[in-house]
Amino acid sequence: MPDIMKFFIYLLVMAGVTYLVRMIPLVLIKKKVTNRFIKSFLYYVPYSVLAVMTVPAIFSATSYLISAVIGFAVALILSYMEKSLIVVASSACAAVLVTEIVMRYVVL
Repeated sequence: MPDIMKFFIYLLVMAGVTYLVRMIPLVLIKKKVTNRFIKSFLYYVPYSVLAVMTVPAIFSATSYLISAVIGFAVALILSYMEKSLIVVASSACAAVLVTEIVMRYVVL
């Protein structure tokens, strides 16, 4: 089978699965969700999924693990202090950059 045919078969399967995952809850759940536990669970799902996808990438995106840890710590501290997203992100990037420069030119 040519590669282009495999691609379209995979694309159709992926589209079908994605559609079903989004459509089934709309079809099966007719009433408004009133259970406090389920509402709380559904409220925090996007945050937990984002954390699960982001945190491992943070620690594998730099040349040195210590620079990733320092950048992550800076981001945590600034976000705990309720700074804006642009301040947190740019400060974490700057901390990683400075740490990478120090690790590359001073330590070696």
